[in-house]
Amino acid sequence: MNTPPTRDVLLAQARAQTAEVTPVEALALQAAGAVLIDVREDAERAAGVPRNAVGLSRGFLELRIEQLVPDRDHTILTLCGSGQRSLLAAAALRGMGYRDVRSVSGGFERWKAEGLPVDAGALDGDSVERYARQLRLPEVGEAGQARLAAARVALIGTGGLGSPAALYLAAAGVGTLTLIDDDRVERSNLHRQVIHADARVGMAKTESARMTLQALNPRVRIETRAERLRAANVEALLSGHDLVIDGADNFPTRYLLAAASVRLRLPMVYGAVQRFEGQVSVFDPRREDSPCYRCLFPEPPSAAEAPNCSEAGVLGVLPGIVGLLQASEALKLILGSGEPLVGRLLAFDALAARFRELRLPRDADCPGCGARAAFSGYEDIAQICAAAG
Repeated sequence: MNTPPTRDVLLAQARAQTAEVTPVEALALQAAGAVLIDVREDAERAAGVPRNAVGLSRGFLELRIEQLVPDRDHTILTLCGSGQRSLLAAAALRGMGYRDVRSVSGGFERWKAEGLPVDAGALDGDSVERYARQLRLPEVGEAGQARLAAARVALIGTGGLGSPAALYLAAAGVGTLTLIDDDRVERSNLHRQVIHADARVGMAKTESARMTLQALNPRVRIETRAERLRAANVEALLSGHDLVIDGADNFPTRYLLAAASVRLRLPMVYGAVQRFEGQVSVFDPRREDSPCYRCLFPEPPSAAEAPNCSEAGVLGVLPGIVGLLQASEALKLILGSGEPLVGRLLAFDALAARFRELRLPRDADCPGCGARAAFSGYEDIAQICAAAG
C-alpha cells in the first residue's frame, strides 16, 4: 500500500521546484506589478502584513486565486511566517497552471527583520478570536469584518423581531447599532423578546437591550433613542445609517419608516409576524428594480384586517425565526454577498414548518415609489395610518 509523502518530503519537493526570492527582491517585484499573497491565517496577520499584500489563508488559496489573479502568466509571490507554507502554496499554484510563482524566503519574520514596510493588521487579537469562525468564510474575511465594524444599523423596536436581530448583529461585530423604542419591558414581553430579563420589568427597553448587547460584545457601539418614530423625528433618527431593520408592531410607524426609506435611499429589512405566520423581505431604494413597502401594502389595512400581536397572539419562537432572517439579510447587505430578498417575499408557516417564496415586483403605480408618487409630508402618511389602524 502506498503511503502519502510526509510534510518534509513535500517541502523538499516544493523547494526543488520553486524559485525563492529574498524579501527585498519581493518588494521590488511587487513594485513592478507582482501580486504578493500572504498565506498565513487571519490570526497571524493580525500583527501586521507586508505593505499592499493580499491576505489569503492557505486553506482558501485554490478556491479564490482565480478571482484574484485570472492571468496564469502574472507573477505571484507567496509569503508565510517563516517561508515553508509559502513553498507549499507556490507548488499548489503551479499545479493550477500558474507559470511564474515565487516564494519569499524567510517569510514575514525576515521581512520585518529587514525593516521593509508593514501595514498594521486590520484586526486586533480580540477580534480575530471573537470572529474566528466567520473570518474563515471567503465572503467575510478581514475585509468583510472591517465592513461590518464600519456599518451603522438602525433597529426600529427592541421587541420580538428586534431582539434576535440585535443579538446576532452585535455578535457578528456590526460597529454601531441604534436602538429606537419608547416602550418599557413588561412581563408579557418575555416569552418572545429574549433580549430582556425578568429583573428588568419596568425598565426602558432600549436600556435593557443595551445592557444585554454590551455584555455580549463590548466592542459594539450601542446608541439608544427612547422615543417613538414620528413625522417630526423620522429623518433625524434614521439619517447616517447604512440600513434599517423594521421591527415595528404598528402601521403608523411602518408607513413612516417606508417613506423615510425611500427618501433617504436607505435599505429597509422588513419583517412581520402574527399567530403562527411570519414574512420577510428587503426594500432597497438604491436599486431600480426594488419594490418598496407600499408596493406590498399600498394603503394601510384597518385594525380588523390586521390586528397586532397583543390582539391576535403569536407563538413566542416565531419572532425569533423572522428576526434572525432579518439579521441574515442585513449582514448580506453590509457584506455585499449573496442574493438579498429584493423583489421577493419569504413567508413562513410555523405550524406546517414550510417556507414559501412569492415574487414581489415593483409596482409602477405604487403610491410610495411609483413614477407618479408624490411625497406630501410625513405627517400626512402618519395620519392616514392612524385613521386606518
